[in-house]
Amino acid sequence: MQSIAANGYPIVFSENGYEYLNDLIEKNKYSTIFILSDTNTNEYCLSRFLPLLATNKTIEIIEIESGETEKNITTCVEIWSILTELGGDRKSLLINVGGGVITDIGGFVASTFKRGIDFMHIPTTLLAMVDASVGGKNGVDLGNLKNQIGVINVPKLVIIDTDYLSTLPQNEMRSGLAEMLKHGLIADADYWSKFKEMNDIDFADFDGLIYRSIEIKNDIVMQDSTENGIRKALNFGHTLGHAIESYFLENENKKTLLHGEAIAAGMILESYISWQKKLLSAAEYIEIKNTINAVFETIVFEENDLKPILELLIHDKKNEYGKIQFALLDGIGNIKIDQEVENELIIKSFADYKS
Repeated sequence: MQSIAANGYPIVFSENGYEYLNDLIEKNKYSTIFILSDTNTNEYCLSRFLPLLATNKTIEIIEIESGETEKNITTCVEIWSILTELGGDRKSLLINVGGGVITDIGGFVASTFKRGIDFMHIPTTLLAMVDASVGGKNGVDLGNLKNQIGVINVPKLVIIDTDYLSTLPQNEMRSGLAEMLKHGLIADADYWSKFKEMNDIDFADFDGLIYRSIEIKNDIVMQDSTENGIRKALNFGHTLGHAIESYFLENENKKTLLHGEAIAAGMILESYISWQKKLLSAAEYIEIKNTINAVFETIVFEENDLKPILELLIHDKKNEYGKIQFALLDGIGNIKIDQEVENELIIKSFADYKS
């Protein structure tokens, strides 16, 4: 379990990753090394990472506030300005150390600074390890709309070091678990079955579960790097999940949701839709709903929440010709992409979710 060959870059596990990183730095003769982190990463993770960085190059640390609200173009302008002030050039390297917000925004900043500089990801949250850092998607939110501005551009390296997970609170671990559940549902029924009884999971082998989750995502991305076909499978749970996440982010009367919390709800809702469209059996739907509800708290939706959530769906990036497109389950372990769903069925899914 040392590395996975991704689309033009390696995903390297544990201590081997730092050896690879130092070799790349030496080989590419970077002028300056910039490290992008947030306040949490700076406090809990850089003390592990910096001693493993074996180089005599100039190292500059850029720190931003933590949280999804920082993932915007204003933050990008601030980072571009700092890179410029500190003498960043085409031979600079940006190493993104943090969760999904850091890998998303760091990849976007690097891809656009001076028309593109090299970057690497060191994900420190479970969500970033199994999802955000893999696949080459980089970008920022537009207002409360998730990931509306961005590019697809791959890093030079991703290092998966699960020692960082010891710094995470339980809700952040759950957030990442949502994406792992998704990977089983869309592509590997045997993998999904490992999560059906959470109390029976052997967490001594959790690294193996993370490896398989990354492997599933990478296999899909390798087939379709630009999301014109099968990569849309990865959006299962995200069409409604992103709309829910955006709505709760902008509404001051709502508690902001972690990404995985919103996606967990989205997976239940979209599993219900899959069942109603006769793609899932009733037993499969109940299994999915019970398994997810055993991990995640049920989100409270009021009657007046549904209309604005439905309105947010039109901004989903998967939409074509103004029509909302879903990736739905075709049995556990399989997926059907580009499925249109009428509003009446979406509303029914919320009614069932609350029941």
